[in-house]
Amino acid sequence: MSDSDRYYKPQTSKDAMRQIEMLFNKYKDAPLTQELVDYHQNLVNRLKTDIMQAAKSENVPTRITNLESMINVMTRWLQIRLSGKPFNGEMSHFKYVSNSTKPVFKRRVHKIKGSQGHRSSRH
Repeated sequence: MSDSDRYYKPQTSKDAMRQIEMLFNKYKDAPLTQELVDYHQNLVNRLKTDIMQAAKSENVPTRITNLESMINVMTRWLQIRLSGKPFNGEMSHFKYVSNSTKPVFKRRVHKIKGSQGHRSSRH
């Protein structure tokens, strides 16, 4: 496997932002170590330099505001975690979404008459 096949190459700035959002949501609850802080700082630096420059060259104003929002969430995450508090939320569509704002649907699942394993959900 060559080095060119090992690394992810985004085609647009939005593609790169999605990838960083996915990576951030994977490690946001991990125990804080120096390696994680360095990795996080590297991602924030990439957002501020390379991806910001690509977004400005693509000339899409909403993408630039989403990128700034993403940078703010990621810097706030580091401040919260370094103070010893948990980060209650995640990044969705390049913005912070708290865990308490997601809708929770109540379900009562029961079997309808019969021997089959079919289940019905009545709300």
